[in-house]
Amino acid sequence: MRLAPGVRGAHVQQAGKSRKRSGTLKSQNERKKIVIVGAGPGGLTAAMVLARRGFQVEVFEKAPVVGGRNAEIVMGDFRFDVGPTFLMMKFVLDKAFEEAGVHSEDVLRFKRLDPMYRLIFPDFTVDVTEDRERMRQQIARVFPGEENGLDRFFARETERFKHIYGCLEKDYSTIRQFFTLDFLKAIPHIPFGRSIFDYLGRYFGPEKLRLCFTFQSKYLGMSPWECPGLFVILPYVEHAFGIFHVQGGLSEISKAMARVAEQNGAVLHLSTPVKQLLVEKRSVQGVVLEDGSSVRADETILNADFAHAMRTLIPEGVLRKYTPAKLEKKQFSCSTFMLYLGLSKTFPEMPHHSIVFARDYHKNTEDIFETLDLSDDISFYIRNASVTDPDIAPVGKSALYILVPVPNTMSGTDWASEMMRFREMVLDQIAARTAMGDLRPYIEAERIITPADWEHSGVFHGATFNLAHTMTQMLYFRPHNKFEELDNCYLVGGGTHPGSGLPTIYQSGMIAANLIGRKYQTA
Repeated sequence: MRLAPGVRGAHVQQAGKSRKRSGTLKSQNERKKIVIVGAGPGGLTAAMVLARRGFQVEVFEKAPVVGGRNAEIVMGDFRFDVGPTFLMMKFVLDKAFEEAGVHSEDVLRFKRLDPMYRLIFPDFTVDVTEDRERMRQQIARVFPGEENGLDRFFARETERFKHIYGCLEKDYSTIRQFFTLDFLKAIPHIPFGRSIFDYLGRYFGPEKLRLCFTFQSKYLGMSPWECPGLFVILPYVEHAFGIFHVQGGLSEISKAMARVAEQNGAVLHLSTPVKQLLVEKRSVQGVVLEDGSSVRADETILNADFAHAMRTLIPEGVLRKYTPAKLEKKQFSCSTFMLYLGLSKTFPEMPHHSIVFARDYHKNTEDIFETLDLSDDISFYIRNASVTDPDIAPVGKSALYILVPVPNTMSGTDWASEMMRFREMVLDQIAARTAMGDLRPYIEAERIITPADWEHSGVFHGATFNLAHTMTQMLYFRPHNKFEELDNCYLVGGGTHPGSGLPTIYQSGMIAANLIGRKYQTA
């Protein structure tokens, strides 16, 4: 297997002819230096925005390619996204590129998906669409009499979104910032003490219909019965704003961000791991690279798996709030078993996205999140992007992405011995539960990633969605974007506010950039 080539030297068309810098940085000597650890989507967002604002930006990435879990896997002529495949809240991505001086449509090719995805239950399927009347018809077909709940859902959630969304754009570095007027106005719209599954009961009765609007909790690595009701925002934004695909895969977003960052003046160092943060008197003064050299900076942004970074990138004895012992007491998301298949066949009968529910979905989630058992009755997700995107596989072939939520490595599962058994079981379930049949005769390329592999790559406990999004680990109670333990240090990525998922990770990058910008009066 080989990975995609690096991005150094590429160029993009800027929106507008000038490269004006906002703010008050007046000369090369006055430019403040920003070091970013990690070229994931949060770090790249911050890099391209800060570089445009006149900062001297250097990004250090241990991998030979950009993107982190938003990178690309290439196997021969087949291309796959490593992680995220759903692009929702496109307006957040548009804003990030706008802050960097470009239009997203000038650097990426988007396709709106309709249907957004197919939900496959043991006894019926639903093709979910953002077209409200067609969605009403889908509900009426399977759950007669429940279709009016969709109107109530939109009426209430549109209003709630107006109050809640602004809270996700703010930083909560201090308790005073937490209790702003905007947040106080939003409090009546936050369903405290209710799970997303319970909360959806105000609109829909049948359990499986609620699951059609709550399975999105898996985007956060959580069970619908445990995920806070606040996250009803997820199904709402899907239905209100749609879902998009990026031609070539969502990894193209990270590549485009890297090109824009370089065009704006940032320097990207690939295959250059950081050994440790350079800490002096509880202030981060830059980084120490794996080769022993030091790079000093005025501000440092940490774009790495949060818990892993706390354990490996900060000198021993420095931390107080996030010591190894205290990290172990935190709640973490589930993990994922990944299967990437290059196939000598196409599957036009399958849509771009499909979610297959376990026969006993509630028991499946209990196995994943409570008992930490490796269930044989699995739920799984399939991306069949070749029906939409001709760039990811040769003509007549498919690049199939399969994700199975499983317990994180706290389960103690021996993946070295379980991997192939589980792979066979997944392929059997695909044959039994979808129209694709047995995929084995058509496999030309294959890669598997287990929770143990995620952990080995630097994901704490293999928890691919980072810290769990419980009410006690959100907003002010999540690690702050302006890191509370060390000065001149900022956090971006899924382990900080606003949380996991591409749109919120982009927001974390913009929040960090704005915090630094305000400090130096350039935001």
